[in-house]
Amino acid sequence: MALSSSRLRPPPQPGEPDLGELFAALPVATLLLDPQGRVARANAACEHLLNHSERAMLGQRFETVLEPPPEYRDRRDGHGFAAFDVEIEPTRSPKLKVDLIEAMVTDHPGWRVVTLHHVPASHRLAAGVERTAGARAAIGAAAMLAHEIKNPLSGIRGAAQLLRTGNEGDAELTQLITDEVDRIAALIDRMQDFTDTRPLKIDPTNIYPLLAHVRRVATSGFAREIIFEERFDPSLPPVLIDSDAFQQVMINLLKNAAEALAGTPEARVTLATAYRHGMSVSTGPGRPRQPLPIEILVIDNGPGAPADIAGHLFEPFVSGKPEGKGLGLPLVEKLVRDMRGIVQYAREGEPPETVFRILLPRAA
Repeated sequence: MALSSSRLRPPPQPGEPDLGELFAALPVATLLLDPQGRVARANAACEHLLNHSERAMLGQRFETVLEPPPEYRDRRDGHGFAAFDVEIEPTRSPKLKVDLIEAMVTDHPGWRVVTLHHVPASHRLAAGVERTAGARAAIGAAAMLAHEIKNPLSGIRGAAQLLRTGNEGDAELTQLITDEVDRIAALIDRMQDFTDTRPLKIDPTNIYPLLAHVRRVATSGFAREIIFEERFDPSLPPVLIDSDAFQQVMINLLKNAAEALAGTPEARVTLATAYRHGMSVSTGPGRPRQPLPIEILVIDNGPGAPADIAGHLFEPFVSGKPEGKGLGLPLVEKLVRDMRGIVQYAREGEPPETVFRILLPRAA
């Protein structure tokens, strides 16, 4: 019989805190629920977040301590549950937006751990489901600008070719004009990709051949010197995506990771997949939440985005690289949104790593 990790734990070191002390010191609000759904423990961070003492919460049902999101009641028993950016209503404090995650306690049937990660609205990153009027206006302006600029550029390029003579200096100058026009035209092509509003062809798809392909593209080119690791869920069901758009998203994220890892010792990228039971997100004010259980992660051990732009990575023309154009991640966000999913950026783990998390719908 296989032993659980808890049974393989080494003996405690002298002075090592016990599990109760560790639970109390956790920086994330955490509740322990018994098989009847009653609060058995609540740590200090939870007391602070809910404005409710552990003593007062003990023995109360979870739904009495706070009003969870509606889909929490529909979760499957024996499975975990996750819902990001959901609204809860504690008994003794105002409504809060949190990431609510519930996990089963191994070897203790019915016991559950619930974490409530509160992130202030000012720190939340673009998820793509509530695009602002300003962003829509920027897209429209970029589309119009791209269309209007390409016409005179083609004329300038043609004129430069006609000006070329046998004079070596003239030839050098006209070649410079041609090269710069081509560079600007390439940038405008990227802008037009970003502003393309044609509907994608969404089909049930096995993503693993696509992930294998984009990894081959990366390791044979721009990520040749980077170590790649995979953490895949082999039971992942088909995903509702446009195959071409999905590959473009993944290649953009891998290029972004490769550029961020420049100069990092033992540069490493991890591709991971998981199925998140109960995962759902808001599709807009007054609209029902949409299940997005398919999780795809691109993780790198680079330094991450500068703090002053971390909350704006998915906005056009925002880049942490001196030569960056700030269109790669907005294009990723647009394509993922067009596939009815969301993409998020975070720094997670210890030591911290950069995580781009894509959440997508599964095929029925």
